[in-house]
Amino acid sequence: MNSHSHSRSLTAPAPTVTVIVIGYDDAVHVADAVRSALVQGPAVREVIAVDDCSTDGSGALLDSLAAHEPRLTVVHRETNSGGCGTPRNDGIDRASSSYVMFLDSDDVLPPGAVDALLDAAGRHGAQVAAGLCVRRELPSGHEVPWQPELYAKAAVIAGPDRHPRLVHDTLCVNKLYRTDFLREHGIRFPDGRFVYEDFVFTARVLAASPRLALIPDRVYLWHVRRTAEKLSLSLDRSGIANWQARLDAHRQSVTLLLDASHKRLARAARSYFLDHSLRMYARELDLRGPGYRAEWWTRTRAYLESFDTADFEAAPAPGRVIGRLILASPAPRDLPRVKEIAARPARLLPPYARAPDGTPVWSPDLPQVSLEHLLHRPMDLLPVTVDGELRPRARGTRLKLLLHELYGRVADAGPRTVDVELVDRRHGTVLQRRTATFAALNGGGAEDELWLATALLDLSALGRPGTCDIRLRLHFADGSHRDATPHAVRRPGLLHRTAVPSRRHALLLAHPHATYSGALALRTAAGWRGALSVARRRVARLLH
Repeated sequence: MNSHSHSRSLTAPAPTVTVIVIGYDDAVHVADAVRSALVQGPAVREVIAVDDCSTDGSGALLDSLAAHEPRLTVVHRETNSGGCGTPRNDGIDRASSSYVMFLDSDDVLPPGAVDALLDAAGRHGAQVAAGLCVRRELPSGHEVPWQPELYAKAAVIAGPDRHPRLVHDTLCVNKLYRTDFLREHGIRFPDGRFVYEDFVFTARVLAASPRLALIPDRVYLWHVRRTAEKLSLSLDRSGIANWQARLDAHRQSVTLLLDASHKRLARAARSYFLDHSLRMYARELDLRGPGYRAEWWTRTRAYLESFDTADFEAAPAPGRVIGRLILASPAPRDLPRVKEIAARPARLLPPYARAPDGTPVWSPDLPQVSLEHLLHRPMDLLPVTVDGELRPRARGTRLKLLLHELYGRVADAGPRTVDVELVDRRHGTVLQRRTATFAALNGGGAEDELWLATALLDLSALGRPGTCDIRLRLHFADGSHRDATPHAVRRPGLLHRTAVPSRRHALLLAHPHATYSGALALRTAAGWRGALSVARRRVARLLH
């Protein structure tokens, strides 16, 4: 470096960030979002808060904050845009910093997020820097990392084609973008009411082939309020319009990638659609009415017809099977089995059919939906089914587990034992562990063979009332294992509330129940006051 360039580098201003906060009728939370951006420090040159024509006083609240904070600029839209894209575009147009970042009014940036992203972008000359987003369920506070595999360690990616898994992270908010990169390539959000605007924006970013820096730091806290009076546009999946919006956004994203000659990314996006979006909505089909199911099936079938064989082959088996079933059947069918195979981990419920040549298939009348992959998959990936029956009792609660055969694979592996864990759903802590031994039962034939294990649980020792998930690890004689969840058996007298003694609460109301994906779980409430609280929460969930 010569002396002239050295002098110039010393006087060059440090890169700065514009944080664009958008909100509509969210006066309760928007101030917290803005403050979380301002406290990032001097790296944040400005915060642009775009109020999308709120009617709850959000605009006036933002103006009062701006009166005491020179870095805060408030933009008041005269008409509501109907979505998140247009106000974000307004912020991009007004940004004056080297980089921009997006923040929704009901979320927050954790301390140090901007510095971590800015440092990674600068050190590696990246047009985009991305970090870990954490979904925080409120009011429970339970946190789930979003796409943690992508952000397990720091990485620099010269171009997205080198890492097709990037299409899995469709969020725009956990990333820092060079402002001139967005403007040079005309990268903007879809305007108006466009529910999954992140999908299209992310596809436009990847289509422009940026250099990316990935960091393991937590850079965004995504607050999920499922009990809110009004659900967010993406969380409100009760109507078919939401699914159609998702299909439209995904179709547009794939087209953008193909038009930019990113065939590997487009294929990865389609395989991820099968494994993520298709499985998520398929798990909820039995919650919907017949009209919704028929319309969902028809629209999904039409979209899947645009996929090719390689798209299906690239997807994990559960999503691939569901997609092929939908293509093979003109009307909804086998929804209880669809829900279970869509679960995580997947469960394939009996009966286990074979084609005339002996190949495993979904059903005798749909031999084109092949399950031949089950003969070759390792045991730790097989969708084994373990029926679970939980019978709360005052003197020892029995968890009865019935393991089904799966085209001979289970018998060949040799079931031995099962580890059972009761896991607090809110905090993720293991409350109890038990191990039980499998014993073979006469199932009436090789394909119907069963193995029984019974674990004794002590519900009286449970501390904090709440919801417990039941996790299983099956161990086999060949040294393999499989993580699973028990399928909730629905028989009269099984899934009902029972009062049992408690060492801490005197009385504990225990309620085995089936989750949306069909897994067996346990709700507990302390005394009669706790029982009323459980009932209120259940009513709130049903209303949403």
